[in-house]
Amino acid sequence: MTCPDKPGQLINWFICSLCVPRVCKLWSSRRPRTRRNLLLGTACAIYLGFLVSQVGRASLQHGQVAEKGPHRSRDTAEASFPEIPLDGTLAPPESQGNGSTLQPNVVYITLRSKRSKPANIRGTVKPKRRKKHAVASAAPGQEALVGPSLQAADAVAPGYAQGANLAKMGERPWRLVRGPGVRAGGPDFLQPSSRESNIRIYSESAPSWLSKDDIRRMRLLADSTVAGLRPVSSKSGARLLVLEGGAPGAVLRCGPSPCGLLKQPLDMSEVFAFHLDRILGLNRTLPSVSRKAEFIQDGRPCPIILWDASLSPTSNDTHSSVKLTWGTYQQLLKQKCWQNGRVPKPESGCTEIHHHEWSKMALFDFLLQIYNRLDTNCCGFRPRKEDTCVQNGLRPKCDNQGSAALAHIIQRKHDPRHLVFIDNKGFFDRSEDNLNFKLLEGIKEFPASAVSVLKSQHLRQKLLQSLFLDKVYWESQGGRQGIEKLIDVIEHRAKILITYINAHGAKVLPMNE
Repeated sequence: MTCPDKPGQLINWFICSLCVPRVCKLWSSRRPRTRRNLLLGTACAIYLGFLVSQVGRASLQHGQVAEKGPHRSRDTAEASFPEIPLDGTLAPPESQGNGSTLQPNVVYITLRSKRSKPANIRGTVKPKRRKKHAVASAAPGQEALVGPSLQAADAVAPGYAQGANLAKMGERPWRLVRGPGVRAGGPDFLQPSSRESNIRIYSESAPSWLSKDDIRRMRLLADSTVAGLRPVSSKSGARLLVLEGGAPGAVLRCGPSPCGLLKQPLDMSEVFAFHLDRILGLNRTLPSVSRKAEFIQDGRPCPIILWDASLSPTSNDTHSSVKLTWGTYQQLLKQKCWQNGRVPKPESGCTEIHHHEWSKMALFDFLLQIYNRLDTNCCGFRPRKEDTCVQNGLRPKCDNQGSAALAHIIQRKHDPRHLVFIDNKGFFDRSEDNLNFKLLEGIKEFPASAVSVLKSQHLRQKLLQSLFLDKVYWESQGGRQGIEKLIDVIEHRAKILITYINAHGAKVLPMNE
């Protein structure tokens, strides 16, 4: 008889070796059956019955395990041991001296900790890509069902999806949208996607400073098919792109068809200027996006600005609808034309432009260091060789600044009180000791809405959110790292401007007339 190797079996074997001979001796001997002997015998009999039941249960469990095999589910294991904590705090199995491991009759469960998400700007994180059946591009004016993407397992058949599955997924219901880029596909299925828009909006709505018309025009400039190309009588080398979107059968020219002014890759700051204008609440620039034109500039990204037929005609020399010199401009600032609803006197020399428009222009031009409107001769800073004023030989004319003509002073035909800022090429490489403060000369008031944004801590966040919409521009500037460097420059100039306003006692007034 071998000695058992487990402690439980050893104890059972020891008790049985003592109880069984004693019971047999008591029942076989001629001793009187006293009460003590009866109790002892009964106890041993009960214990023997307990051992027999344990042996039967162990054999039954062993047979069930052999039938199920190694594929027992985790849920069954957890239900068999409800007292096991699910926090991974159980100790590992003990080891014997011979190197073998004792496997305890427990289940070890490790819970995954929640992954910490990096901080991101709202609306600039692209949703997780899933297998989906999205909308195909088609002719304008048609409609189709547009809604959340469906997993392939939820679709009835490849390329088809039913709206009833949305109730199970807890997603938003389908909705009808109209306009370009969608194809009528019926209420029960969607067509495969053909191309993703270059204006990306991943949040529920666009930033508040961009209107619905701004988003529509940005997508028109970024995604519409180019139907024609027309030259512009300009030394800048710009071209007019005739875009599809006009009435059927219309002549391919600007007016019946939408157009965009395609400029050089070096003018990419026009896109930044558009977004800065909207964030500051000025709303004086035309919508501008970046676009890759395969047939121009070897496919490099170029800025394209919306062509607006409502602008007033301009002269060929200054590209302005109002002819002004620097001296006349300074006199207009003193007259405060049309301020507070006052009609200027005929002898004041006022134009139809409201006084507040000059304050908005000066603030905007200073932040971007745009000199080709108010300082065409580059008299307020040290220009570089590649600057227009140096190439045109205008730098020596700074001795007679009063006669220097202003350029790009544009109004709309139906709204002569307000200016439209065009040709907004900015310069981010201008050092602090070479900033053009002549742009602020004569300005005694500044718009409160713009100044409040510059003073707040949200200018960087808003610029990142806004510029992220333009996919081509964002990538052309090196992603977020490159955009952050441009914003650093604007934030530093904003601090300098606020210091200038405080030092000169300029007023900050609401200018939303």
